[in-house]
Amino acid sequence: MNDIAFLLNGTPVTVSGDNPVRTLLDWLRETRGLTGTKEGCNEGDCGACTVMVSDAAGTSALNACILFLPQLHGKAVRTVEGLTGPKGEMHPVQAAMVEAHGSQCGFCTPGFVMSMAVAQRNGATDHDDYLAGNLCRCTGYAPILRAAEAAASVPAPDWAVDVPPAGATPAPFAPASSDALAAWYLDHPEATLIAGATDVGLWVTKELRDLPEVAFLHACADLQGIETVPGGRKVGAGVTIAALRRAMAGPHPAFAELLRRFASEQVRGAATIGGNIANGSPIGDAPPALIAMGAVLHLRRGEARREMPLEDFFLDYRKQDRRPGEFVEAVTIPDKAPGLACYKLSKRFDQDISAVCGCFNLELSGSKIKSARIAFGGMAGVPKRAAAVEAALAGRDFTLATVEAALPAFAADFAPMTDMRASAGYRLETARNMLLRYFHQRSGAAVSVLEVEA
Repeated sequence: MNDIAFLLNGTPVTVSGDNPVRTLLDWLRETRGLTGTKEGCNEGDCGACTVMVSDAAGTSALNACILFLPQLHGKAVRTVEGLTGPKGEMHPVQAAMVEAHGSQCGFCTPGFVMSMAVAQRNGATDHDDYLAGNLCRCTGYAPILRAAEAAASVPAPDWAVDVPPAGATPAPFAPASSDALAAWYLDHPEATLIAGATDVGLWVTKELRDLPEVAFLHACADLQGIETVPGGRKVGAGVTIAALRRAMAGPHPAFAELLRRFASEQVRGAATIGGNIANGSPIGDAPPALIAMGAVLHLRRGEARREMPLEDFFLDYRKQDRRPGEFVEAVTIPDKAPGLACYKLSKRFDQDISAVCGCFNLELSGSKIKSARIAFGGMAGVPKRAAAVEAALAGRDFTLATVEAALPAFAADFAPMTDMRASAGYRLETARNMLLRYFHQRSGAAVSVLEVEA
């Protein structure tokens, strides 16, 4: 079995691959004594464990608590202890935090400065987004954001720039290509496939599951590309949500804006579109938008491949049309969906799970509704199209009267559950209101919930 090799704060380290689901957080704290990386929620929400990870694709802020050691093979990791310079000089973001009085109890501070250091290195200035995955309960965000803004204009120091080691040996538990993955998974159909580990990580840290057989997908470079195909873009299952958001900003800005509210920067940098689809969650945010656009899913089992409309993949709660040894290979997103709008309702704007996610894509021909594709998350046991609502709209004039007449059809499409996020009645009313909002938005009214007028 190959060992796991990576750079840690600029120094090469080698770790035994005996336990493939040991987290970076546990290893740092228990084996290396690097306790600046904190354990807070241990599920990727609070950001206290944020570290800097660099590879050939760039540098990301990631949650060490749900990052397994094999995922780091051939990469470079930097913790808060590695931010200071060779003579003990503070990193610019550390100095800015001191100057702005951005720390009180200090527990969250290492995670904040690591996120800020990555933002500074990447030239990112959307600090509200970049720091949404870091929670502070003492200082409040105003001084922290002032520190981030102050540090943004200072060049990133050379000492915190890592070059991942070249010529790394094959990563343990990680097939080197989708061909190798297909052959292995055919022989090990009960194994757990791990892409970003943003979901599987919680199986280990919260549910304390044993995972006897695993395969990590990060070494399958051929699953991480976006290919232009006739009529659309074929997105590999290993493309991260962060990369997909950048790719969709031009052709599908409404989808890209929805992805901005997908968890946090740390999660978006690790989570993959294939994982978001394959785990079959009824509240996954990407599937409703993809279904509304008419996306096509590509599956592979050994040498056999098949494709289907994405909505047909979801059969029942946590049950998909996926055969033993079969995995999600890609999803093709149509180039054109000019009528797309996506609305996410959650208790918090940032880093929260949807109570309802509604995505609407109506094609108009003059004043007529030529076709309608509407999909929801949080309204059923699967991401689901609103077939009755679509039928009530298609072929009719795009008017408020038409939309209002279609509202009762929601009850034919959905019988949502009541849970801690919302009641069944609230979900139905919200879905109806989202359709009304869509009509007003397409009619030119200002409907952004982020704009407040006196």
